[in-house]
Order: sequence, then structure tokens, then C-alpha cells
Amino acid sequence: MPKVKRQMIVIDEDKCNGCGLCIPGCPEGALQIINDKAVLVKESYCDGLGACLGECPEDALSIEEKLVDDYDEQTVIETLRKKSPELVDKHVEHMRKHNMKTVAPSGCPSAQMMAWNETNQTQGTAVRQESQLRQWPIQLHLVPPAAPYFKNADIAVMATCAPFSYANFHQDYIKDKAIAVACPKLDNTEPYLDKLTQIIATAKPRSIEVIVLEVPCCTGLVYLVMQAIKDSGQDVPLIATRLSVKGEFLDKQEIDAQAV
Repeated sequence: MPKVKRQMIVIDEDKCNGCGLCIPGCPEGALQIINDKAVLVKESYCDGLGACLGECPEDALSIEEKLVDDYDEQTVIETLRKKSPELVDKHVEHMRKHNMKTVAPSGCPSAQMMAWNETNQTQGTAVRQESQLRQWPIQLHLVPPAAPYFKNADIAVMATCAPFSYANFHQDYIKDKAIAVACPKLDNTEPYLDKLTQIIATAKPRSIEVIVLEVPCCTGLVYLVMQAIKDSGQDVPLIATRLSVKGEFLDKQEIDAQAV
């Protein structure tokens, strides 16, 4: 790839403390933490717009004009689609904010219209399952932070649409858990961080599982819970579970919220 003179992120290793706050600020995935330091992993992934600058508490990041590889947005988009499809929307928003053209498709994948006819039919009469819900209210705006059902409990924080997708949701994700339901896309989420932080600090739960769908907007719920755990000062095991819109289990990830 030919070298071009353009704006590029520069990292002062002496100032960098490896906190990782710059990583979410780079929607192109150009930064990683390696050996406790932020590292520019590929010049062609950095657009030089500096979205990560404001996230660094040590002022270790700057923008300089350098002779480097040209920005390769096509490769960036392909990489995001494979590894972190939820970041494609963030990348598009970032480019448009700076009046930059993008090869990424417009429109929110969360609202993409889909329909499917196939169903898994079982022989005989379907067994009616009992509800595993053991509390009320359940919506995050309404649940009291000091509710007794949260205390020392296994808590499930779930995206509003998730129970409609997954057929066995009650047995797999509600049974024996205290729950809170929220939509990071349509709800007024400003009070959510404070509410979740209060719940965690007051209840000291055994664990928290966030159940979301594969659509990009759901990822915000995971970030909210991660930040709430950090702000609460509690060390709570956190699991992020993703389901498909067709009701399939996709993956489950253990997250150390204090380390992110």
C-alpha cells in the first residue's frame, strides 16, 4: 500500500497508563491494549479524525500529520461486520458527524424488516409451561433500587424484545432470578445508569446476566451494566448473552467490568 501524508493518531507511551478508555472511542477498531499500553494496530484502520482523543484521561493521544498507509474504509467495514457488527452504525454516525463519506450502508439494522415462515414443529400436544416470574414491577424505570428481591440475587437485565424471540426464555433466563427490563434504543436511558448503580451498590448481587438480541442497539444495555458495576464499586460477575431475532442462542461472554 502506498504511503500518503495525512492526519494520524499518535500515542505517547510514557503517558499512557493502559486504562483502555480510548478503545470504545475508536469505532474503526484501530486501537488495542497490548502489554498494558494503547497501540495503533494498523495505520489503515485510523481515519485520523480523533474520536478517541477526548476519552484519554492522561492526555496521551494526539493527532499529527505523518507519512503513513492510507485509510482503508472498505477493509474497516468488512472487519467490523465480521468481528463487531454492532459497531458499523457507530462508524457511520462518526463519519457523518465529520462530513465524511462512508461505504457502509445507511439505515438501522435494528429496524430492518424481516419475515420467516419456518417453524420447528414437535409431535403431540405442546406442554404448557408455568411462568417463572416472581416479582413486580420489572421495567427498569419502575423497579425500586432497594427492592428485597434484588438483594444477594442473581439478576437478569434483559432487552425488552428478547423474551419475545426466545421460546424457552422463562426457564433459561427468568427462573430463580430477579429481573429488570429495558430498551436502550427507545427508552429514556439517562436515569438508567444511576438506577442500575444504586441497585448493584445496595443489593450486592451474586451475579448479573445481560440478555440482548443481535441487533446493534442492544449493545448499549451491556455497556450500561458494565459502567454501573464500575460506578457501584462492587465486584460482580457479569455475563453478556446474545440471542438472534429468530430465537437462537448465539453466544455468551464473561466480562470483567472493572477491567474494561
